[in-house]
Amino acid sequence: MITELGHFTLILGFGVAIFQMIVPMIGASKGWRGWMSAAEPAATAQFLLVAFSFAALTHAFVTSDFSLRLVTLNSHSAKPMIYKISGVWGNHEGSMLLWLLILVLFGACAAWFGGNLPATLRARVLSIQSAIAVAFFAFILFTSNPFVRLAQPPFDGQDLNPLLQDPGLAFHPPFLYLGYVGLSMSFSFAVAALLEGRVDAAWARWVRPWTLAAWVCLTIGIALGSWWAYYELGWGGFWFWDPVENASFMPWLLAAALLHSAIVTEKRESLKSWTILLSILAFGFSLLGTFLVRSGVITSVHAFANDPERGVFILAILAIFLGGALTLYAVRASSMVAQGVFSSVSRESALVMNNILLAVSAFVVFVGTLWPLVSEVTMGRTLSVGAPFFNAAFTPFFVGLAVILPPGAILAWKRGSLKKAMSSLWAVLALAVAAGALTFALQTGRSALGPIGVVLGVWVVAGAMMDLWTRAGKADVGARVRRIRNLPRADWGKFCAHAGLGIVMFAIAGLTAWEAEDIRTANIGDSFTVRDVTITLESVDQVEGPNYFSQMAQFTVSKNGREIATLHPEKRVYPIAAMPTTEAGIDNGFLRDIYLVIGDKQADGGYAVRTYIKPFANWIWGGAILMAIGGLISLTDRRLRVAAGAAKARSKMVAAE
Repeated sequence: MITELGHFTLILGFGVAIFQMIVPMIGASKGWRGWMSAAEPAATAQFLLVAFSFAALTHAFVTSDFSLRLVTLNSHSAKPMIYKISGVWGNHEGSMLLWLLILVLFGACAAWFGGNLPATLRARVLSIQSAIAVAFFAFILFTSNPFVRLAQPPFDGQDLNPLLQDPGLAFHPPFLYLGYVGLSMSFSFAVAALLEGRVDAAWARWVRPWTLAAWVCLTIGIALGSWWAYYELGWGGFWFWDPVENASFMPWLLAAALLHSAIVTEKRESLKSWTILLSILAFGFSLLGTFLVRSGVITSVHAFANDPERGVFILAILAIFLGGALTLYAVRASSMVAQGVFSSVSRESALVMNNILLAVSAFVVFVGTLWPLVSEVTMGRTLSVGAPFFNAAFTPFFVGLAVILPPGAILAWKRGSLKKAMSSLWAVLALAVAAGALTFALQTGRSALGPIGVVLGVWVVAGAMMDLWTRAGKADVGARVRRIRNLPRADWGKFCAHAGLGIVMFAIAGLTAWEAEDIRTANIGDSFTVRDVTITLESVDQVEGPNYFSQMAQFTVSKNGREIATLHPEKRVYPIAAMPTTEAGIDNGFLRDIYLVIGDKQADGGYAVRTYIKPFANWIWGGAILMAIGGLISLTDRRLRVAAGAAKARSKMVAAE
């Protein structure tokens, strides 16, 4: 009964979404306040209806209702409860319902917290947001219904994909969808502004919190996915330039560019058309990522390999919304005249350069991701574009971004002086170069990538610190510290985000340059040395888990004769899914990880063992967390709230009248 109610509320939500898509838009064009105000209760009703539908599906998974086809295909009665719950979105249909839930949640938040937006703009934003919801309601109901019943339910289910039975994958998709779908708000604001013919500083301030919230969630989601791949897949890496990884990385890059572009629009009323374009493209790339994951056109450990019909439906959604928005953009582009002017040496110019580097980086990833598909369709040739291409083509743009970040943040608005900005950064530059030179001297005979990473990391992190220091003005140390404590939260957020980026860049360079790898066959009792640690294979036992069987090894790790860790890498087999997985044994350290993987038993009775020494691995995720914290701190700044910008804009308009 609950399942049928969930299906019914989903259909009812579809009807409400159609109403919200049409009525407020007509009201905004006609100036009918009653019709415009209908958007708010409709948005709330949509959210409540979809939330009930999602709760009904969750109930079916938790209670192991195998009369539901989706539960049968993706769950099992012996599965731990956390994976029964995560199984709701560990499949195509359930994940799309989660996508829709988040989409209508953002629309409801715009209705709940957008009270100070102009009535016509809010009505149009909610109408466009609902139009996106209508498309995904239709997609779910007509091609991906999660509430299909089985005429003859089985005794038990087929279990969830073993790779997804992991805490990292339990939380990774929700955060990723919050980021993907959150960019729909930037899209809705952009299209609404184009319809109104008004893009100004107030609009830029309204769109920034939504974009920032989406960017923060994308950052967390990408970091969780990277962390999961690192310890679960047993490959020893954190990023593989997989097409689905790229599908989330491209919107992240464009969202970062949009955040910085919106600052220029807000401060100087410049880059209006570029900011609108980024708002459209960021969500467009989110839709592109959805198409790549669910169309079956690519092969990936992350992908939902589904029939092409669903891919065509998503491609149609992408074409309608992206094509329609870009057409409207082309029509309105001439009216978005920049009002503010600025020098070629200014913070605005640095932000423009920042945007160029981020946008080109996204384009490089886009080309590398889709080129194999284009080549196969147009030329009949099967090509593989892997890490060497992305590392060579992508890295220079991010190096350039790191170089301009500290001086760009310190330059004055409108007309700055590079000499003045660098006067406070010469010490930072000297420190960065000295750290790089010291690293180069200590790592005799190794790659130059490590020292370059050290230079860039110190340059960006210390430059962010110097930016805070200079904002405190000229005073004694005590007064400066007090002023720094009282700086706006947006300044502290910017510091954390930039410092986090510097840490990530250093950690990636250090890990790539200095990691050690050892592959061998080891018998029980054998010891071997990798770098400065000695590793001994103590035992290999057969262990039974709640829904799997495991070959678990025990290794002791010692240094200078003292035991420092005991690790238990596993080789699991899930009998229901008939699928093996690898569980790495990792000794996490502040400066390095010791990473062990146990393989199959060999003909001589030994076991294949892979060992990695991975310096600064945890700094990658620590830096990503710091970036996300920076975004969250900025979101708490009163100046970035939607209502603050709207109220300020309204008071100016009243005064002008």
